[in-house]
Amino acid sequence: MTNILWLQGGACSGNTMSFLNAEEPSVCDLISDFGFNVLWHPSLGLELGDNLQQLLRDCISGAISLDILVFEGSVVNAPNGTGNWNRFAHRPMKDWLDDLAKAASFVVAVGDCATWGGIPAMEPNPSDSVGLQFLKRKEGGFLGTDYKSKAGLPVINIPGCPAHPDWITQILVAIATGRIGDITLDEFNRPQTFFKSFTQTGCTRNVHFAYKASTGEFGQRNGCLFYDLGCRGPMTHSSCNRILWNRVSSKTRVGMPCLGCTEPEFPFHDLKPGTVFKTQTVMGVPKELPPGFKKKDYALMTIVAKDATPRWAEEDMFVV
Repeated sequence: MTNILWLQGGACSGNTMSFLNAEEPSVCDLISDFGFNVLWHPSLGLELGDNLQQLLRDCISGAISLDILVFEGSVVNAPNGTGNWNRFAHRPMKDWLDDLAKAASFVVAVGDCATWGGIPAMEPNPSDSVGLQFLKRKEGGFLGTDYKSKAGLPVINIPGCPAHPDWITQILVAIATGRIGDITLDEFNRPQTFFKSFTQTGCTRNVHFAYKASTGEFGQRNGCLFYDLGCRGPMTHSSCNRILWNRVSSKTRVGMPCLGCTEPEFPFHDLKPGTVFKTQTVMGVPKELPPGFKKKDYALMTIVAKDATPRWAEEDMFVV
């Protein structure tokens, strides 16, 4: 049996909603097939009432084995480092987190707020929020750069706004079945099995990207979303177009640009007007290019690609 404790800091519960929609495996599978024992979850364990404090104390003391600590939401430090703004079980959440992280065999941060601070950490960041081991790209976060769980690993980061449900459950299963050692973490502690490739991998609009055939409207079935609508798919590490949402689709497949929500800088430019759903350009060349491109080479390639665009690239591929 694997004991799992799920806590929430400054968050909207979006990752909980995503988690409950997992399919491979589902939450029911975690319990019935993999022997997970959910000690407490903020949306599932309200019946504990006042006994919650005792449960947390038992996890800290070791009376109850804390195999996996999952944290959703940012760590709120305001006001003045007290964390009182997000009080939990008659004690600041950050204090519970500090003690529980020392007792946990594994710590998993779910969603952007828990991994790098997310939206609560936007400037001017009045909540003084941080992620567990990062604030944007800056290492450290709440637990510090040198933090290791009892199993000897840093916080395992599963970013996203929200994180894909199957990213969450598959990592939990890998931990429970002793296969986490086979999973390599990248420089931001993300499992490479989900975050090594780019969101663009598997995108149905790749041919339009190649020919620079763009669309300037949401919801269109043809045309690349990168050149006009600010799609960050070519620069964002995720598997959203390989492991589809609800096994059906993704943002780019329905004509909405990727916002880069698995990257530490999300939300990019702090969501200032004119920076969302709009590609920033200099003399027609995007300011931010996919990795590996040089601006001069990219500009030349654009001219050649547009000149060579076949007629069918402009046609609706879904019309029979």
